Amino acid sequence: MPKNLRQLIAEMVWDNPTWGQARVADELALKLGVYVSPRTVRAYWPQEPSRSGPRANSYRWKTFIRNHAKSLLACDFLVAVSARFQLLYVLVVMEIGTRRVLHCNVTAHPTATWTTQQMREAIPGDHSYRFLIHDRDGIFSAEVDKQINALGLRVLRTPAHAPQSNAYCERLIGTIRRDCLDYLIPLNERHLRHLLHEFVEHYNRGRPHSALGPGIPDPAGSVFFHPKGYGHSLPPNTRIHKESVLGGLHHEYRLERIAA
Repeated sequence: MPKNLRQLIAEMVWDNPTWGQARVADELALKLGVYVSPRTVRAYWPQEPSRSGPRANSYRWKTFIRNHAKSLLACDFLVAVSARFQLLYVLVVMEIGTRRVLHCNVTAHPTATWTTQQMREAIPGDHSYRFLIHDRDGIFSAEVDKQINALGLRVLRTPAHAPQSNAYCERLIGTIRRDCLDYLIPLNERHLRHLLHEFVEHYNRGRPHSALGPGIPDPAGSVFFHPKGYGHSLPPNTRIHKESVLGGLHHEYRLERIAA
C-alpha cells in the first residue's frame, strides 16, 4: 500500500483507541473508497487487540428477529454514574432493521410516567412498526405496556435472565459504554444528555456498522462520498477531512473535493 495510506491506518488506530481492524477497514471502504480487508489493516496495525462478542443461542428467536427486523423496535435502560456519584438512568430506543437509535434520554428518577412519555416521543404517529422488545424491568409496568399498545405496537417481554433475547439493544448499550462512557465522566444529568446526544449523532450518521454491509444506520444524514474504481489510491482532486467527535475520542473521515 502507498505510504500515505499506511500512515492513515496508523493514525486512525492511534486517534481511535476503541476501534478494531474491521472498523478501520469499514471506515476506509465506506467513506474513503479504499477497499482493503481487515487482514491488510492488521499488517499495518501498531498493536494487536483481541476481541470477542456474545452470540445469540436461540435459532428460532433469531429467525423471528431476522424476518421482522424492519418492523421491530427494542429498548432498554443503562446506568451511568456522575462525577458526584449520582446514579443516572439512560433509556435508549433503537430500530433493529437499520440499527438506528430513535431516542435517547436521561433521568435520575425513571418512573413509569416518564418512560411512557419517552415512548410517545420516540415512536412517530405514522410508524410502520409492529413489535417492541424490552426486558422485565419493573419500570416497564403494565401501564407502560398498555400505553405502548395504544401506540399500535405489540410488546414482547424477554424471558427472565436472558439478555441475549434483546441482543441488539444489549449490543448498543455495550457500544455506548465502550465507545463513550468508559472514557468520559458526566458531571451531571444535563452533561450526560449532551454527551449522549453527540454520540448518537455519530452512531447514526458517522459510525460504520459491519452488520449493514458495512453501512450507516441513517445514510440520509451523512455527507460523505466515495468514488469507486481507485483501488488503493485516493481519487484525484480530493483530500481527507478529519472531524473529531466527543472532544477527540473518535474521529470521522471523509473525502472532500479540491476546487480546481
